[in-house]
Amino acid sequence: MQAQQDPGRPLTGRKVLAITVSAFAVIIAVNVYMAVQAVTTFPGLEVANSYVASQTFDADRAAQQRLGWRLTHRYAAGRLILDIRDAQGRPARVAALSALVGRKTEAREDTSPAFAFDGQAWSAPVTLAPGAWLIHLEARAADGTVFRQRLDMTVGG
Repeated sequence: MQAQQDPGRPLTGRKVLAITVSAFAVIIAVNVYMAVQAVTTFPGLEVANSYVASQTFDADRAAQQRLGWRLTHRYAAGRLILDIRDAQGRPARVAALSALVGRKTEAREDTSPAFAFDGQAWSAPVTLAPGAWLIHLEARAADGTVFRQRLDMTVGG
């Protein structure tokens, strides 16, 4: 059996060139779009100056470990709940607490919820869409010791 060719529209060198150029144009356009999205949505910074932050890292970590605080977190019914316990398992005496909640890969949905202590845990109303989230927590003990922790969280759909 012989393959039939369409005699009305032969495949010419110009058509092959146009197809090739079009394919590469699509690839380049997608790459440029993805690069722009990557640069504009993710700041890529954990700290403003890593050298300065490194100078006190060990002392800060040791002070935080001496507190003996343990932290658990959960998201339920539109509330983010942070349970901070001391070494004896009681609610930790936190003088101040702040947190930045956002997506892992972009800063667009970042929010700083207003947490309130109910005698057992800290909670705040916040609306989180399904997916991966990141919490940058900073709490201050009564003696001024800073407790920092980065928490990963997944909200189900």
